Amino acid sequence: MHTSLPDFDMPNEEQVHLAAESFRLLSDPTRIKILWALLQGESNVACLAELADAAPTAVSQHLAKLRLAGLVKGRREGTFVYYSAADEHVRRLLAEGLFHVDHLDRAGHAEGAVQAEARLDPPPGERAAAHAR
Repeated sequence: MHTSLPDFDMPNEEQVHLAAESFRLLSDPTRIKILWALLQGESNVACLAELADAAPTAVSQHLAKLRLAGLVKGRREGTFVYYSAADEHVRRLLAEGLFHVDHLDRAGHAEGAVQAEARLDPPPGERAAAHAR
C-alpha cells in the first residue's frame, strides 16, 4: 500500500539508529537545559552547572555524552574548555521539541492519558471482577 504513495521514502537503518540515539540523549531534562544554554552562546562547565542547577561533575558527564553524539563541541583556551552547540541543526531540533510541548492541549492530553491508563490498568478491585466475568 505505501509503495503506491508518490514520493514515499523511509530513512535507512543507520539514520534511524543515529536519530534514536540523539533523541535518547535529549530525553534528560539537564541535557535539555545545557543545550538550550549553549544555544545562547558558548559557556564553561561552571556556568552551565549554575544554569542547569546541577553539579559540575554531572554537567561534565552530560557534556561528554553530548559531544560524542555530535550535539556539542568544545574549544580549549588554556586550562578552560568552552562548549557550544554543534550547529544550527541542534537549535532546530531542540526548538521544535520545546515548541511542540508549548502547543500541546495540556488539558485534553492529560485527560486522554488518564482515560487510556484507566482502560489499560483498572483498579485492583475491578481486576478481580473483570477476570471473574
